[in-house]
Amino acid sequence: MKRALLTACLLLGLLCSATGQPNAPQEERFTISGYLKDATSGEELLYASIFEPTTKSGTTTNLYGFYSLTLPPGTYELTFSYIGFQPLVKTVALRSDVELNVEMQPAAAVLEEVVVTDKKEDQSVQQVAMSRLDVPIEEIKKLPSLLGEPDVIKTIQTLPGVTSAGEGTSAFFVRGGSADQNLILIDEAPVYDVSHLFGLFSVFNADIIKSAELYKGGIPAKYGGRLSSLLEVTTRDGNAKQFSATGGVGLLAAKLTLEGPIVEDKASFIVSGRRSYADLYMKNSSQFDGTAVSFYDLNAKANWKANNKNRFFLAVYGGRDIWQFDNNFKMDWGNQTATFRWNHLFNDRLFSNLTLVYSDFDYVLHDKDPVDGFLWEANQREASFKEDITYFITPDFTLKFGYQGIYRRFTPGTITSNGAESIFKSTSLQQQFALDHALYLGAEHQVTERLSLEYGLRYSLFQNIGKGTIYEYEDPADNVDIIIRDSTTYQNFETIKLFHNPEPRFAARYMLDQQSSFKASYNRMVQYVHLISNSTVPVPFATWAPSSPYLGPQKADQVAVGYFRNFRDNMFEFSAEAYYKKADGLTEFADNAELFFNPHLATEFRQGRSESYGLEFYLRKSKGNLTGFASYTLSEATMEVAGVNNDKAFPANHDRRHNLNLAMAYSLSPRWSLGANFTYASGRPITLPAGKYDFDGYLVNFYSSRNGYRLPAFHRLDLSATYEPKKNENRRWQNSFVVGVYNAYNRQNPWTIYTRTKQDDDGNIIGDGTEKEARMVYLFGALPYFSWNFKF
Repeated sequence: MKRALLTACLLLGLLCSATGQPNAPQEERFTISGYLKDATSGEELLYASIFEPTTKSGTTTNLYGFYSLTLPPGTYELTFSYIGFQPLVKTVALRSDVELNVEMQPAAAVLEEVVVTDKKEDQSVQQVAMSRLDVPIEEIKKLPSLLGEPDVIKTIQTLPGVTSAGEGTSAFFVRGGSADQNLILIDEAPVYDVSHLFGLFSVFNADIIKSAELYKGGIPAKYGGRLSSLLEVTTRDGNAKQFSATGGVGLLAAKLTLEGPIVEDKASFIVSGRRSYADLYMKNSSQFDGTAVSFYDLNAKANWKANNKNRFFLAVYGGRDIWQFDNNFKMDWGNQTATFRWNHLFNDRLFSNLTLVYSDFDYVLHDKDPVDGFLWEANQREASFKEDITYFITPDFTLKFGYQGIYRRFTPGTITSNGAESIFKSTSLQQQFALDHALYLGAEHQVTERLSLEYGLRYSLFQNIGKGTIYEYEDPADNVDIIIRDSTTYQNFETIKLFHNPEPRFAARYMLDQQSSFKASYNRMVQYVHLISNSTVPVPFATWAPSSPYLGPQKADQVAVGYFRNFRDNMFEFSAEAYYKKADGLTEFADNAELFFNPHLATEFRQGRSESYGLEFYLRKSKGNLTGFASYTLSEATMEVAGVNNDKAFPANHDRRHNLNLAMAYSLSPRWSLGANFTYASGRPITLPAGKYDFDGYLVNFYSSRNGYRLPAFHRLDLSATYEPKKNENRRWQNSFVVGVYNAYNRQNPWTIYTRTKQDDDGNIIGDGTEKEARMVYLFGALPYFSWNFKF
């Protein structure tokens, strides 16, 4: 509490110094505000630049395309600029507040196909935020991808500071954190599992995405709930000018997107669907004997501009994976989200965004056998209310504040018997509930022409609530001989355990010259929900649990510094960052923990700490025939958990010392373009037997240390070529053809290693069966692919 009060006092002092003395005479000022849009579709332009050269004042549009700039009375020439669009100059006679909505035309050189990114050309240098990267959606569509399906998550896995667990997974790890420490949002709704086909593809359909931003550090005060990163995905609003459609057919899946105006320039819609069709021929093939796999995604969004002060949005997402085995066993899992958003202007300088969110992740296992079969169901649901307010006080000072409240329900498992003959009885694990609150206050403050700051405080309060029963154990760490000493039953919404934590945030940027800057940041993050899984890679059949009497919140502190520079008229973008992160209360489990349907799971919990640090280098070329990026990360991540590895630190499961990624696209001609990806990563840690010993006549594996071995290094090259036929100026129809190969030189990258009794090539045991051998499992060799995409 003392630390919270001290942080609040420091923040208040900064706010007072920024806004000036209350009795000082104030110069008369007026405000220019409005929205920036794409003139061809009506889509809002995010983070576009507005600059007034006389006063050297400027601002950018926010996440919803709104801007506000306050200036003294006078006549000004405002310059509006955005990548891929013609710069626009507007003369404004400012004698009172002015509402100025601007529509920008695509640049003439790229009028037929606009490459839109959600940033200014020099934003990486100018913005205060560091450790933040955008994912250029249109660019990744030109790069090679697994079976020709562009994937935002797979691109994120190639960015500096981000590592992958291996091939065929959508899990990613940021700066030494685990995969469950990433907050992943689609239209502000959390997505708990982002994988399709156990991670071969992600749930994000690239055709409907407007922007995707990854925060690795320096996270603003309005965000919280996870330790390591924030991935914010925003979908497109739909074309408000005319009806259009896009789609594609690949080897694995087909997709279609429809969009258009409901009322021109007032309301629009967009609907996008994607479905795999491997199951259609698997079911009709005797080779698969009733086995079939499939997935689907459905996104829909509608928006309505009631007037310039009120805009309403409704977005929904639903996706599911279905695996069928021998017509007797079925498993499926998926996410459903819904977001209602209301943008309201109280006045020209006070912007409000009210959001209502629903999110549900569930999985089902169904064995249809009348004796040995059962139906298993589990889910994690939440509903939240959030109010975010932005107050544009002066061109040099913006205040942001708000509140978020979340109701959470955890259903770890329910088993339903198949009938009277079943060996299973219908039963369920106890549900858990929580209320999650957060208040935040943050400021964007340009102190001088060279120095800008972002600072704030988030204060989180978490309640583990009833209805439920909490057991008191003789020894909570004894997961073998469990002795219950007492129990307490709590009624609906009665507080079981209360946690609260201050989460200060700070970032600074100092301009060294017009092309380069130095940045520093610090943030504390607190996470109150925990993934119940002891797998290196998150699987869809894991559950979540709230912080509780036996499971405290996870906390992390991170500092980072960086140098940012653009070259050749912003053609090249370079950055170098160093970070150090220390975390405490990380969720781990006892050796040989039983996590499946365990009513006394609290005895399996172990909590430890971690330390990670690293250097990240990033070079990106965004102009010319050759575009792309290169990234390199040198890092180390270790963990230390009481009672594990003899209380000694050990490499984290996702620790990789070196990560190198290259991604390039080359425009060979107006019709042909080529793409290439190369990735290299040190082998990840793995725990393997170091030997054997005899125990009462049995040979038992002896493990020397946790994660004492490493898999071989991972590397892969992907290639692609895209052909776009000549466009007919009298027709809106456009299409393109993509061919490529994934893993071009057929590298057998290790997915995992296991040990078994040594066997010959026919599977016969060699010798007396005491000799063991290590076997490597890999997923993909060289995979050629083809896809066809269209637009009209």
